[in-house]
Amino acid sequence: MTSTIKPTETTEAAEETRPADVAALDAVLASVDRPKRPSAISASLTFGWRAALKIKHLPEQLFDVTGFPIIMTVMFTYLFGGAIGGSTEAYLDYLLPGILAITVVMITMYTGVAVNSDIAKGVFDRFRTLPIWRPATIVGYLLGDFLRYLIGCVVIIAVGLIMGYNLGSVAGTVGAVALLLVFSFSLSWIWTFLGLSMRSEKTVMSVSMVALFPLTFLSNVFVQPSTMPGWLEAAVSWNPITHLVTAMRGLMSGSPNAGEIIWVLVASAVLIAGFGSATMAAYKRK
Repeated sequence: MTSTIKPTETTEAAEETRPADVAALDAVLASVDRPKRPSAISASLTFGWRAALKIKHLPEQLFDVTGFPIIMTVMFTYLFGGAIGGSTEAYLDYLLPGILAITVVMITMYTGVAVNSDIAKGVFDRFRTLPIWRPATIVGYLLGDFLRYLIGCVVIIAVGLIMGYNLGSVAGTVGAVALLLVFSFSLSWIWTFLGLSMRSEKTVMSVSMVALFPLTFLSNVFVQPSTMPGWLEAAVSWNPITHLVTAMRGLMSGSPNAGEIIWVLVASAVLIAGFGSATMAAYKRK
């Protein structure tokens, strides 16, 4: 003869044993040392490493910082060097800092594209649930792109030296690259804000390209502003890329222009303060 246990009896028995089980579980958890919450720097570096690992898995994305600048440097030097600079050697000395600047500035838009892509995939929602410093995810994207910027700088300078670029100062060149990285970091906040605000990564890329093309080409990268019409020369003189390139030319030639360097640093601080705050506000609302 088999005995049956009524559902009500089972439920009552479970309720009687549950408090003891919960108390035992709490005692076990209390005796275990929980890992400390990561610091803001540690969390940011971790997300920066995550962004850098994408290059390992998708190395073809480095074409923008390898193939594109090589093509631009060779093409403009030998196509327009004789007509604009009088010789390819003289024009290369004028052109290379500008190519260095526009190459890195152009790829800053991929920060916003990466942010928007992670939002669309739902990865961003998972990040928001982690017990970390909330801006760490955004800062991580920016830090990860530093590797792309550095690769681009090394490739362009190496190609320039092979072609005969006259490097005036090694220390000044390092300073020029550092100044470019600071400005690019500040500019990336604009595209990060767009990445959080817009619906698709294609839209982010389209808007970024529309803004970056006139910003980079309507500058002193390829020709002297004095050769332009007066109205265009005035517009070019206010372009941040013009100030950046002028500062880099001075540093790389061994004759730094303190006024231009300060202008770039102040502009970078203003961009970070303005768009950094806007990005964090958009991130909280997302």
